[in-house]
Amino acid sequence: PLNTFAPGARGSLLPGRRCRRSPATHPLPTPATPAMPSPEPMDPALERSFRGHKDGVSSVSFSPTMKQLVSGGLDGTVMVWNFKMQMRAFRFVGHKAAVTSVDFAPSGSLIASGSRDQTIRLWAANVKGESVSIRAHTAPVNSVAFSGDGQQLVTTSDDKSVKAWSIPTQRFKHSFSGHTNWVRDAAFSPDGRMLLSSADDKTVRLWDARSRACSHTFFDHSDNVGCCAFSPEGNCVASGSADRSIKLWDLRTLQLLQHYDAHGDEVHRIAFHPSGSFLLSASADCTLKLWDLCEGRLFYTIHGHEASANGCAFSPAGDFFATAASDRHVMVWRTNFDRLLPAEHKGLALDADPPAVAALPPQLPPQPPQLPPPREPPASATECSSV
Repeated sequence: PLNTFAPGARGSLLPGRRCRRSPATHPLPTPATPAMPSPEPMDPALERSFRGHKDGVSSVSFSPTMKQLVSGGLDGTVMVWNFKMQMRAFRFVGHKAAVTSVDFAPSGSLIASGSRDQTIRLWAANVKGESVSIRAHTAPVNSVAFSGDGQQLVTTSDDKSVKAWSIPTQRFKHSFSGHTNWVRDAAFSPDGRMLLSSADDKTVRLWDARSRACSHTFFDHSDNVGCCAFSPEGNCVASGSADRSIKLWDLRTLQLLQHYDAHGDEVHRIAFHPSGSFLLSASADCTLKLWDLCEGRLFYTIHGHEASANGCAFSPAGDFFATAASDRHVMVWRTNFDRLLPAEHKGLALDADPPAVAALPPQLPPQPPQLPPPREPPASATECSSV
């Protein structure tokens, strides 16, 4: 039996059955040891629901200070939601087409957004909403993500490229070339030495961030791969696909660790809990699902949105998570289920090995040759208004 949330009135939850622990991973105590009832995790709880976008919401990201939450909408706006009740939200206007991705810089003072207008914007995270626009790609931008030190930004596009940008200079650095179809997502490893990307060519690629060489290609998905992520400790990567599955690989052995037939439709976004023990997924089937990676099973299903779930993100400490959907809502949930984790593991990236489960060695075809990265013209900057 699985923990399942059923929709009640808007913003309310009807909790379902609690999750039982697997006897395979939790053997019964010997007769000499009295059996003690194990504490049960508390259900996630809806804390806040925001509505301000005039069309579906594509992406969400927490500020590192937990004072704000940013969302990008198909209405072309970037919304900054303040958690203080007395403070109004900021609406940033500047993109000429749908905003596909947003990300808060680790400093908390900068927000990056990518759009179908082929540009990226760097916004000041304040009421003025001053921004710099960079002509980034020759096709719609699909994702933006800061490096852990905030010095770089990686972007992906329908022009089949992955590009790295210098934040201090706001200039193009280099491309990572090799994907043969639209690139949907990319992320830096926690230490910034590697980069991960996923694309409609059904592959997930691992890159050396300095040499720009593709060090490995994962061919396990059978359809477009829309999202990818590094685990907090950097030893494991995960991806979600239009084949409705989620896959995790061990980067030390390059072997498939876990495979989940996750959703009833395309997986749009995945996010690791800061402990590395859980993974959250958002899907076109309108559900959010939480996966227990230590036990290798579905932990919760959340029916909070009334349309395709497009984005999800954990707060820096993991005590909250946010979700975004085509129903125009941004929802913030209190995690609660992480209360069973040891205190020293809550909100921290673990140095431990990734979850040990039976490895499923994939049959990998030969890696295709890599093309040299093209030269880029310098980026141009223009100002943008805020509302």
